[in-house]
Amino acid sequence: MEEIGGYFELELCWKGHYHKNAILLNSARSCFEYILLARGYKKVYMPYYTCEVMLQPLLKYGIAYEFYSINESLELDRKVNLLPGEALLYTNYFGLKQRYVESLSAIYGTRLIIDNAQAFFAPRIDLIDTFYSPRKFFGVPDGGYLYTDCILDLDIPIDNSYERMQHLILRIEKGAEAGYAAFKKADCSLDNQPISKMSKLTERLLQNIDYEYVRNRRKANFKILQERFDDENYLSFDLHVDEVPMVYPYYAATIDLKKLLIKRKIFVATYWPNVSEWCPIDTWEYRLVEHFIAIPIDQRYSEKEMKMIIERMRS
Repeated sequence: MEEIGGYFELELCWKGHYHKNAILLNSARSCFEYILLARGYKKVYMPYYTCEVMLQPLLKYGIAYEFYSINESLELDRKVNLLPGEALLYTNYFGLKQRYVESLSAIYGTRLIIDNAQAFFAPRIDLIDTFYSPRKFFGVPDGGYLYTDCILDLDIPIDNSYERMQHLILRIEKGAEAGYAAFKKADCSLDNQPISKMSKLTERLLQNIDYEYVRNRRKANFKILQERFDDENYLSFDLHVDEVPMVYPYYAATIDLKKLLIKRKIFVATYWPNVSEWCPIDTWEYRLVEHFIAIPIDQRYSEKEMKMIIERMRS
């Protein structure tokens, strides 16, 4: 029986999902697991340069995998020849590789899987299995969007997210450092979870976002840093009209800059510590972990904060 009256819940808008036709799951990892089960793949080729959680569903179901290397353009360093029952997973790095994703789709067709965890606004290419992680772009506890034409016949439970909300509230009340331990706890709570549908809470939060503002703000902030740093940045990207970046990717000459920025209250994540364990020290992926700095450009910030970042990187 429907409840009426009583105390109020969070007051949230109903603006609709950005990915309106996607399957709503509880994480990008669950989306990947869904694809593996629905397609019945026997082997997956995946980049060394990726988050270790992507291995979880492969190990869970005993699916073979093989790593491939990427070059300095963050593209495959060699063509992968797929046999029947095999697939290629590629990450749309930082939301800035959509043109390359399109070229891969022409080569591999429906056996290509696109990880758009870092490319929330990237359009899905018809027939290509694609998934997204909204919490890489927005203040939500979890969630994943999946596009696939192969529907899994499985009774999927609905997730609950209320126990993963503490860090989001602490960040507002007391700041990033106060909520960091809760953030790590919430992140770990998603490890090895079964496939679940997106929680009601996460659904409501994601329908409360001004996506057009987010898109425009991120692109504007990116361009400010691009104009200042591109001449000295070893990583160079053209920002195409349909691309919305996750961060400004900066390749530092020394490994000390990341620590310095964190000391100066510019919090930059490391992508990804596990890669240093997987790759030899002389590889490009190993150097990326050491030297790459993911400079924040998200919708919380404006030209003012971008100038602060520039100043703190100079001094």
